[in-house]
Amino acid sequence: MPPRQDCGLPDLSGTVGLVTGASGGIGSGVAARLAAAGAAVIVHHHRGADRAAALAAAIADRGGQAVTATADLTRPEECAALMAVAVERYGRLDAVVAAAGVQPVAALPGMSVEAWREVLDTNATGAFATVQAAATVMTGHGGSITLIASVEGTRPAGGHAHYCASKAATIMLARSAALEYGGAGIRVNTVSPGLIDRPGLTQDWPDGVQSWERAAPLGTLGESRDVGDACVFLASPMARWITGHDLVVDGGMSAVPAW
Repeated sequence: MPPRQDCGLPDLSGTVGLVTGASGGIGSGVAARLAAAGAAVIVHHHRGADRAAALAAAIADRGGQAVTATADLTRPEECAALMAVAVERYGRLDAVVAAAGVQPVAALPGMSVEAWREVLDTNATGAFATVQAAATVMTGHGGSITLIASVEGTRPAGGHAHYCASKAATIMLARSAALEYGGAGIRVNTVSPGLIDRPGLTQDWPDGVQSWERAAPLGTLGESRDVGDACVFLASPMARWITGHDLVVDGGMSAVPAW
C-alpha cells in the first residue's frame, strides 16, 4: 500500500477506500485526501471517465495507488460489482465515501414528478444502494461508510426542494444504517458540506458567493479538501467510536441565526 503523502492526516496506510462520484468536484477532493493519507483508492465515475482517469493518474504520480471503475449507482447489481473491484484489485475494502449526486435548481411550483424522481433516485436511492453493497463486503471485518449529505438536508433553500429532500433522506439513511450495521462493526456517518468552491463558481453565482462570505463566521467558502479531511477522519481509527453522526463542514454557517 502507498505511504502517506501528508503526515498531517490520520494514517490510512494499508487500507482501501472507494469514493463514488470521484470525477466530480467534492468526490475528487475526497479521493485525493484519502490517497494522501495512505489509502489505495477506487475512483468511481458514471459518465466522467476522462476526469476519473486524470485523477487516478495524478494520485499515482504522487506515489499513491488508484484505479478507476464505473457504475450506475441506482442499479444495485452495478453497486455490488463496484465494491467487488476493490476486493479483486486490493483484497479488501475498508472505507467507502458516497459523494455521487446531482444538484439541479427548479422551483417547487410546477416541478415535474420526473425531475423530482431523478434527484431522489440519484442522491437518495444511489446512497441506499451504495450502503447495502458496501456493508455486504465489509460484514465480517467491519469498516466505515460516509455519505456526503449537505447543510441543505436540515436547512432548505429556494429552488432545491428535491435536493434538500434527498439530502435529508441521506442523513436519516446513515443513522438507520449505523443502527442496523453497528453489530457488524460497520460505522456509518454523514458529512454535510456548506458552500464549496469550484472553478467558475464566483463568475456563475457572484451574489451567492458574496452573501455566503458575508454571513459565514469564518468568512470564506470551503474547499473540496475540507470535506476530504472530514472523510479521512471518519475513516480512520480516530473515529472508531463515532457512528450515526452528521459532521457539518460549513465554516460556521449553521451557527448563524435566521432572525
